[in-house]
Amino acid sequence: MTPHLHKDYVGAKFGMWLFLFTELILFGGLFILYAVYLSRYPAAFIAAGAELDLRFGAANTLILLTSSLFVALSITALRLGKTRQSLWLLAATVASALLFLVNKFFEWSAKIQHGLYPASPELQAREIGETVYFNLYYLTTGLHGLHVLIGAVVIVWVMVFIRQQKVHRDDWVILENAGLYWHLVDLIWIFLFPLYYLVL
Repeated sequence: MTPHLHKDYVGAKFGMWLFLFTELILFGGLFILYAVYLSRYPAAFIAAGAELDLRFGAANTLILLTSSLFVALSITALRLGKTRQSLWLLAATVASALLFLVNKFFEWSAKIQHGLYPASPELQAREIGETVYFNLYYLTTGLHGLHVLIGAVVIVWVMVFIRQQKVHRDDWVILENAGLYWHLVDLIWIFLFPLYYLVL
């Protein structure tokens, strides 16, 4: 006789929300740090922000917003028993994550080629406000990029579980938690985009 496997869905969701709260504390601290330095070097931040390519930031915003839609639709599809459709939507989410990272790679590469990277001679020759801006830019967008990569790996892991029927229409909390994490990644970028690309 196979023993009954107890699953605490409420506890799983609560634990996920607690984890997301710690992530908000992490990025919230960085946002506060940004606000403090912006108040000290407003002109320098505006000048440095003008050197970022708005097209990269806008494209990545569109990519992540679309990917969040894919995740939400995948959860609905799985709950309706449309497993294949759910898997395709999750694959589209992973593809969006990779596209985001490729886009960020080219953006960073362009800045690095112009000598704008932490501790570079070009950056050290500028006033301190611009140096602080680009240091924060690399720190926060790099940390966010790492979260995008982790999110993509988690979604692939969930896709494997779906294919193995460990996650299905009657047991989808793992997918929902993965979706919550992905929405957080999206939400953080919604704050990063105006802070760095639309600073006025």
